[in-house]
Amino acid sequence: MIAFVSGPVAALAPALAVIEVGGVGMAVHCTPNTLAGLRVGEPARLATSLVVREDSLTLYGFADDDERQVFELLQTASGVGPRVAQAMLGVHSPDALRAAFAAGDAKALTAVPGIGPKGAQKLLLELKGKLGAAPAVVGAQRAPVAAGPAPWTEQLTAALIGLGYASREAEDAVDAVAPQAEAAIAAGGQAPVPQLLRAALQSLNRAR
Repeated sequence: MIAFVSGPVAALAPALAVIEVGGVGMAVHCTPNTLAGLRVGEPARLATSLVVREDSLTLYGFADDDERQVFELLQTASGVGPRVAQAMLGVHSPDALRAAFAAGDAKALTAVPGIGPKGAQKLLLELKGKLGAAPAVVGAQRAPVAAGPAPWTEQLTAALIGLGYASREAEDAVDAVAPQAEAAIAAGGQAPVPQLLRAALQSLNRAR
C-alpha cells in the first residue's frame, strides 16, 4: 500500500495532481478542496489510498490521514465505490460526515452528487457509528476562512491559477460565482470555497 506521496507538484488538473516522487510523476486523484491547497512547483505531502482493480491502479490523495481513513470506511457500505466516497469528501469534511451520520441527516448526504434520498437512508443505516464519534460542533465549511474583506476571492483565484488558468480567466470565474458567495455570507455563514471552486470550474468549462 502507498500510504502517502511527498514531492514537488509537477502539474494540476481539475480532478488530479501530479506529484514528482523520485523522478516519477504520480497521478493522484483529489477533491477540489485538496487541490486548492496545492501549487505547481511547490512541495506537497498527500495521504493516499491505492484502489486496485483488474484493469487499473488508481491513487487517491487527501489532505491528511483522517480524511483518507474516512474515505476507506465509506467504501465499506454497499454501492459506495471510490468515486462516490471522494465526492462525499468533496462536499463534506470528515467531521461534517460524522455529524451527519450521528444525527441521521439524510439531507446532508443528498447534497452529494449521485446520492438520492433512498441511497442516503441506506447509507445512514450501514455506516452509522462506523466513522467515529461526531464532534461537539461542526463548522459549516471544510476550511476556515480568515476574517477580512472577501478573503475567499484570493483563495479561489489562487486555486484557479494553480490549476493552470490565466489570471484574467480566474478573475472572470470568481466574478461569476460572487453572487453565490455573497448569498452564503448574507445568510450568516462563510463563503464555501470548495463549492465555489467547483462552480467556477464549471463556468470556465462552459466559456471554453
